[in-house]
Amino acid sequence: MLGMGNRDWGMGNRKSATDTALRSAYSPFPSPYSRRATRAQGFTLLEMLAVIVLIGVATAAVAFSVTQGLAGARAAAASADLAAALRATRVQAIVRGKTQVFDLDTRDNRWRNARGQTVQLPPDMKLSITSAREDAPDDHTGRIRFFPDGSSTGGHIVVQRGQRQWRVDVAWLTGAVAVR
Repeated sequence: MLGMGNRDWGMGNRKSATDTALRSAYSPFPSPYSRRATRAQGFTLLEMLAVIVLIGVATAAVAFSVTQGLAGARAAAASADLAAALRATRVQAIVRGKTQVFDLDTRDNRWRNARGQTVQLPPDMKLSITSAREDAPDDHTGRIRFFPDGSSTGGHIVVQRGQRQWRVDVAWLTGAVAVR
């Protein structure tokens, strides 16, 4: 074809370096000879180690939180069990028409209910009681008496684990038991 100039004879088919760079910069398919294509895609070892360390720290924080939560739940359950045992002793006094006693050993961290069952607290918990001193059988045992009319000698018992405390109150007039 005449009149096409140098293209007919293969003279203008070469592309300049600027033209190639511009086309590859805007092309969605990178040239196999560009700098970007020669670098392998993926993560470096340092990036992988950083992620592993972060996962380890997060796992340790969650594990610590869960164990503390479980220990707190055990202490709360122990105070609820103590309150239930006190209420059962009060009910026994009313039903039987006889005075019933609830003994609590602060040295061994255990109590005995009206049926004579002994309940031991876990070793990381402590018990303390405030009740009538004249009614206590010895220096490390506290006692709360429940009378047939539902009243009691009253007092309060503290279940402690570390810095946390749960207080179980027994009203002297009504014998009502409340956990605080």
